[in-house]
Amino acid sequence: MAVSGTGCAHSKSLHENTRKTAAGRRIFLAAALLTLTTVTAHADLPSATAAAVNQALSSGKPTIIDLGSRTCAPCKQMAPILESLAKEYRSQANVLFIDIDESETAAQKFRVQGIPTQVLFDTQGKEIDRHMGFLDKADLIEGLKRAGLK
Repeated sequence: MAVSGTGCAHSKSLHENTRKTAAGRRIFLAAALLTLTTVTAHADLPSATAAAVNQALSSGKPTIIDLGSRTCAPCKQMAPILESLAKEYRSQANVLFIDIDESETAAQKFRVQGIPTQVLFDTQGKEIDRHMGFLDKADLIEGLKRAGLK
């Protein structure tokens, strides 16, 4: 083991590992706090019923249905985005959330392979696109525009 003026190489690498571990703890703590702030995900966007889905699809408005779970991390990240879109575009589009833990039928009906899954419908209620995984607000708005959002 080589010795330097400030201590042995082993001590130096131990110090670097300690510093990296501390940084890792800070990152973990930040991620944990972010998760805690989204635990109430979908509080303002309740799980849609079959009747609400049917009404949305026959409304003449573009519709996005997000199928997920209140316990899934990417679903929790999408919750505030969906809630914001639902409020912002209330008169122009339908933004629905379905908790597949509460509605196994919906998961089967919409052929969910993984969550979150977003299913996009045009103004005639026809499915035009679907995506599995997290989508940011800009991508969701772009999808709604393709579906007929004006």
